[in-house]
Amino acid sequence: MTRHDFAFCGAELAAVYVLADGGDELRLAEVAGDGGGTYGLPSAVAVAGRSPATDAFRTDRPLWLAPRELAAYDAELAGSATGHLGGSWPAGYSLGALPLGGGATALGCLLVAGAVGAGFDADRRGLLELYADQVAAGLESAAGRAAGLRGAPALGRSLVPRHGGAFTLALDSGSLVADERTLSLFGLDAAGFDGRVESLLACAVPDDVPALMQILEPGRMSAGGGQLAFRVRLPGGELRWLGLRCRLRFGPDGTPERILGVVADAAYLRPTADEVAVVQDLAARLAGATTVREVSRQVVAALREPLRASRIALAELKAERLFVTVLDPPDHHAWPPAWQSEWRSEWPDASYHALPTLQNAMRHGHLSLWPSGAGLEDNLAGIGPGGLAVLPLPAEGRMVGVCLVGWDTPHSFAPEERSLLTAVAGLVGQALTRAHALDAGHELATMLQRSLLPRKLPELPGGVAVARYLPATRGLEVGGDWYDVIPLGEGHVALVIGDVQGHSAAAATIMGQMRTAVRAYAVEGHPPDVVVARANRLLVGMETDLFATCLYADLDMEEGIARFVRAGHLPPLLRHPDGVTQELEVEGGPPLGVLADAQFPMTEAGLGPGTLVALFTDGLVESSQLALDDGMRRAREVLAGADPADPGRVADDMLGTADGRDDDVAVLLLRYDGSHSRPLRTHWTVWRLPDAVLHARRFTARTLRSWGVREEADAALLVVSELVTNAIAHTRGEVRLNLTLSSDRLRVAVTDASPRSPVKPQVEWDATGGRGLLIVEATTAAWGAVPLSGGKQVWAEIPVERER
Repeated sequence: MTRHDFAFCGAELAAVYVLADGGDELRLAEVAGDGGGTYGLPSAVAVAGRSPATDAFRTDRPLWLAPRELAAYDAELAGSATGHLGGSWPAGYSLGALPLGGGATALGCLLVAGAVGAGFDADRRGLLELYADQVAAGLESAAGRAAGLRGAPALGRSLVPRHGGAFTLALDSGSLVADERTLSLFGLDAAGFDGRVESLLACAVPDDVPALMQILEPGRMSAGGGQLAFRVRLPGGELRWLGLRCRLRFGPDGTPERILGVVADAAYLRPTADEVAVVQDLAARLAGATTVREVSRQVVAALREPLRASRIALAELKAERLFVTVLDPPDHHAWPPAWQSEWRSEWPDASYHALPTLQNAMRHGHLSLWPSGAGLEDNLAGIGPGGLAVLPLPAEGRMVGVCLVGWDTPHSFAPEERSLLTAVAGLVGQALTRAHALDAGHELATMLQRSLLPRKLPELPGGVAVARYLPATRGLEVGGDWYDVIPLGEGHVALVIGDVQGHSAAAATIMGQMRTAVRAYAVEGHPPDVVVARANRLLVGMETDLFATCLYADLDMEEGIARFVRAGHLPPLLRHPDGVTQELEVEGGPPLGVLADAQFPMTEAGLGPGTLVALFTDGLVESSQLALDDGMRRAREVLAGADPADPGRVADDMLGTADGRDDDVAVLLLRYDGSHSRPLRTHWTVWRLPDAVLHARRFTARTLRSWGVREEADAALLVVSELVTNAIAHTRGEVRLNLTLSSDRLRVAVTDASPRSPVKPQVEWDATGGRGLLIVEATTAAWGAVPLSGGKQVWAEIPVERER
């Protein structure tokens, strides 16, 4: 490099001394502006010796010497025992020695010299110190790349940024004074420059403009200044990396007055061969990915190791909701609570409005890098406590998703990493869009399946139910697997799972109809065998060639009794509290839709608190590569080794791997916890005698006294009188009185043989009757009527305080 290759703020020479491996000397690494070696700089100086470079290095403070001071310094060194170690400086020269790095990251020292008769003034010193920061950044980059992603690249580049330029921005007027070198770096002609900072910003790549705007705002800049690596596009279309360092200067009153800045070519930020290899590897992986899940897995495989990331999440954006496609590592405990709740859930999605930082990044489409302690919302900060990269994924002019990369330990984002992540975001966004185009039919099938299955399962008294569904990966037709959880009266819950023959729109239609029918029959109060028998007759009457299998379970959550009915379906698995797992023997009937008069016997089983009940379709345990017996054995082993405290995780474990399925898979799992206190129940058959109501009242009074119900007894007797009177007066056949006392409520229920529901009458004031239901409504907390097989039940509930 010749003398004319370097000139900056009055300095005609720059020399970089780098700390040797042993830490005992500084070695001359590069000289700019001294092509002939006229200054006689030593190749190495001992750190413990005297020289401008070592003095500045040891004190970690810049050393400035005007011509007279430099001459006196040289004379002092010449008379010392160490001899002359500072170089031969022409008369009238000033010198600056600026430490590079500092403290534990001390790198070396930068010497600058030039014919500045009065010495470097304050502004020049500030600009040269900023320039030294750029040199230090180059050294750090070289060290980082030496440890780099996949090996040490050959450095072979200048440590001194060439063509460095300086500028001054006046904050009151917004005018900018820049030297010719600065304008040249931006690709501008000095003769046509208008002195406006906006003209420089217009040259920057749009993605980098927000960061530039922030660093040039005085209120955002710290007292130590700001720094940034950014890109500009030259008139010919070429991209150029620039490094920017800024520092505030304050007026006499302490208010910010102007900004000093230096700009240099940061060619070292261009992707290295190793970084290009990462992008090429990812591109090759994504070329063969045909589904969204495959794209997600390939992104993790290509980036996790090179970036040394602790976590990677990928999510699609659809209708302002994020659909999670991958969370890596595959351990839900490694993620914040909000992500744990979505862990491989049935339809994992969440509104991105709940994460303002994510929403802002998606709206503007800019890469966001957040260091440790950035003050993010908890559900983002927990992904990367040491640092978080938010990569919006662009494609076809819109944002199609987001990739989150997090680190546990403090992570410093090197400027070149920003370029790598930006390139990755573009590739992944295009791959997601392509995957959607390739499996559009599969996506349509999945959406149809979502609309036909329950989106969320109800909360249950005395238990927890979870469900999982995975569509087949082979073929694009919608399947017929279905499930439901149906809360029934008096602490009962119905679990049902089924599978309609085939994969087609017809199968999906039948599936939706069967689910609706079973739910309707169950809510009417029919016993399990009647529910399945009626669903069977309905399917036979549809005159379709398709049949369906079904497993129906009625669980008494208070008593711990389960009644199962099986129609051509696989039997359930029970995991008892002691870990013993069994395949429950359930006497079965034929599949639904085969025989109109088929019989479906019931099988009863007792459940202890902590028991897991698993219902599933045959896609879980049987395929072209898996025999049914082997699949059932594997399901039992997984269930036996599971932790019942987390039913969702148990269901995930039962699903196993998600690759290569040739059939849909549905899993419905319930953990039975039991009730803290079992309710008291009794019943009375009301005979049609003249004093039938009297006998019902006497039975109720005796029962309530034995149960310790005192204060509410009068209201209960009044309700019994009215409901029994209505049943005897308006129906025929058997009338049955049921009394149930739970911890806080007394339930009075009267069953009769009439399917007609009672109607609250409009009673005139002078009428002598017809006020029975009005009295019931006034004296109870709630009342209603439900249809039962061959009749109905009218019930009412009264809050009670039981004697202790």
